[in-house]
Amino acid sequence: MPVTDLTSPAPAAQLAQDGAVPAVLGVTHSVTGRRWTWRAGSQASHADRMGMAIAQQTGLPEIVGRMLALRHISPDQVESYIRPVMGQMLPDPSTLVDMDVTAERMARAIRNGETIGLFGDYDVDGACSTALLTAFLRTQGCTVLTHIPDRMTEGYGPNIPAIEALQAQGASLIVCLDCGTAAVDVLEHVSQSCDVIVLDHHQVQGALPRVLATVNPNRPDCPSGLRSICAAAVAFLAAGATTRLLRSEGWFDTHPDPQLKNSLDLVALATVCDVMPLTGLNRAFVIHGLNIMARRGRTGLAALLEAAGARDPLSAFTCGFALGPRINAGGRIADSGLGLRLLLSHDAAEAQALADKLNSVNHNRQSVEAGILDRAMELAAAQREQGHAVLVLSGRDWHPGVVGIVAGRIKEKFNRPVLVGAELDDGSVKGSARSVPGQDLGGAIIAARQAGLLTSGGGHAMAAGFGLPAEGVPALHDFLDRYLASAADLPDAVDLTIDAVVNVAAADVALATDMDRLAPFGPGNDEPLIALPRVRVAYAERIGREGNTLRLTLQGEGRGPRLKALVFRANESPIAPVLEDRDAPPLHLAGWLRAESWNGRTSATFFIRDVAIAQ
Repeated sequence: MPVTDLTSPAPAAQLAQDGAVPAVLGVTHSVTGRRWTWRAGSQASHADRMGMAIAQQTGLPEIVGRMLALRHISPDQVESYIRPVMGQMLPDPSTLVDMDVTAERMARAIRNGETIGLFGDYDVDGACSTALLTAFLRTQGCTVLTHIPDRMTEGYGPNIPAIEALQAQGASLIVCLDCGTAAVDVLEHVSQSCDVIVLDHHQVQGALPRVLATVNPNRPDCPSGLRSICAAAVAFLAAGATTRLLRSEGWFDTHPDPQLKNSLDLVALATVCDVMPLTGLNRAFVIHGLNIMARRGRTGLAALLEAAGARDPLSAFTCGFALGPRINAGGRIADSGLGLRLLLSHDAAEAQALADKLNSVNHNRQSVEAGILDRAMELAAAQREQGHAVLVLSGRDWHPGVVGIVAGRIKEKFNRPVLVGAELDDGSVKGSARSVPGQDLGGAIIAARQAGLLTSGGGHAMAAGFGLPAEGVPALHDFLDRYLASAADLPDAVDLTIDAVVNVAAADVALATDMDRLAPFGPGNDEPLIALPRVRVAYAERIGREGNTLRLTLQGEGRGPRLKALVFRANESPIAPVLEDRDAPPLHLAGWLRAESWNGRTSATFFIRDVAIAQ
């Protein structure tokens, strides 16, 4: 296989005089301003030896062995990494504080045929958590009422009117999913008239609500070690603990077995869309969940896959970029309950109508987002020039439902923690925040709330929500600049970490398929980033809505096989004009090589991340 280089850094003899490893292909400043670096740092020789050992002991291709070694997977860990056994990976649910209390109360509700009210968050994790628990409880004979709050009129988290409405319909048990940990006053009020259980995973901001049970792996006194699982995973474990208890009592001798493994598609979808690290238990959840999703047994997800034009094989990319945005779209700018209704639908016609509706809403969401992004980018650039560690932006006509997406795009552009808020008619600002590795934005938001600078706020290290009076924005900005002061020293562009350099002729379906054995890809398990040296563009055209996708045919030096390539968001990308320049010199390209199937034919496609002029 004509591979230019599959190793990590250059050999020791090629080290620069200052001891630094040379940049990959000599790229120190790409078109996007990035340096291309090797993944393994100074451990190149170790990675080479370990990769060879993995290949010899497992029969995997050498490149896969080296990729595993670069991810610090030893030979004895390879089998469980590539083919994790769910039964061996699942923890004992009882290691989570309050889980046994939760299981006993839910089992009692099932035995007594109680009506249960489920209050879920309006994002993918909330919809998946609520759908999972709804299906489980209904199969056991319970009447289940659900409520997903409206982002605009109710905001995040439990509220008294909504929960009292569930109680008025007969709910004797309330379960909050992907929310509730911070809703101390609300939940303590409603718990006076019914039992309340919280199944959540968000950071704890202070005292927990005094309710029957709060199952949250991020509560300080929880010894489970499961801090990185999403709420849908917590709900799955709660259903498992309840099933275990009922099974010990012989309940399933006369009632249907819940077959909880079939709900792993929801856990996988939520894990990816809530940006949980794809390592350990989460990796097992996603691998097995994708296998179940591929059977298309869940009517709603099958319809959404069709509406999104998702191709086989399904992947974490499918969840994060095809399914997730569409489910989220309802909660962002339309009916927050659309996603949950889709996930619970058993009627093909109804599911297709809901999927088409979400697809349409997502297109509208993209238009709303585009209307905000340009102005937000201008404000962010000005704040960056002023030296702010954190970028805090708000606008009068900005839609609260899309500010989180805008914050993510600005974070990618400037490599800074970002808060983006919508200024509302009541004089408040509500928004979302996104961060970069090493900057705990969730902790900063909680600290700001405890300092009295926010009326609401909380979340994770990488993502959070917030609310405050508009006049308080400058004080919040000053506080965050001090709290996350080290972010001011971050480079404007993050180095690209390259796994291998491969000739165009070698970038084929076989190589793409080999590397896909490391999937699913995401936080904690980056997709291998490949560099193609000295490439020329043989053909380029704009396709898709508003010509925002660039489709290319790549040609290596000399004659040989060509390679299809794509660039998304081409209208705003600095690399698109370089690729479209017919007079451009040879280019080095960095991106992801993927095998795609369509109409029974599988081909390799290179998804371009960065471009550099070849020297």
